Amino acid sequence: MANVNIDQLAAEIAKGLADYSQEVVEKVNISSEKVGKAAVKRLKETSPKDKGKYAKSWRVKTDPQVGQPNTLTIHNKDHYYLTHLLEHGHAKKGGGRVEGKPHIRPVEEQVIKEFMDEVEEAIKRG
Repeated sequence: MANVNIDQLAAEIAKGLADYSQEVVEKVNISSEKVGKAAVKRLKETSPKDKGKYAKSWRVKTDPQVGQPNTLTIHNKDHYYLTHLLEHGHAKKGGGRVEGKPHIRPVEEQVIKEFMDEVEEAIKRG
């Protein structure tokens, strides 16, 4: 531990907290990238497949933030308009209903749990 003058104590504490904060942000970004890629892979595997175009078009988009954790958006690039219809079901033109095939919600719940575990582990490792 370094010797610090009492006049510089507040500045040293602030510097230490800023360094720790930056390390945590970097670890959260790494964890989010890892979990985001895994989520896209799972969505591609569990999505309903007619011709496979819907399942193949899942993507993860990273929106970098300065000094804060990145924002990741998992979306269906080409067939975004089908996600709620396939997930929840819909009415048919001639009457009746098509049952939903839940494939997004289970992956979402699993990804949230994995992400929380990854972040907790990253913070504990320091």
